[in-house]
Amino acid sequence: MPRYDFRCRSCGATFELRRTMAQANDPAVCPQGHEDTVKLLSAVAVTGAGSSGGAPQQASGGGGCCGGGCCS
Repeated sequence: MPRYDFRCRSCGATFELRRTMAQANDPAVCPQGHEDTVKLLSAVAVTGAGSSGGAPQQASGGGGCCGGGCCS
């Protein structure tokens, strides 16, 4: 289940809630009981299982007129 970050406008507390995507924009009450909250934008980094975290790999020449060595 996704986690969403919220900030209370009344007391300034930042808190996290786990809820379904369908409930993502529903109002949230802060842990202190205040109802004036705002959902924060979160930065998410997603990497694949084969990702090395380094620079992107360059494709090698595969032939034809664009790198295969047949054109001079």
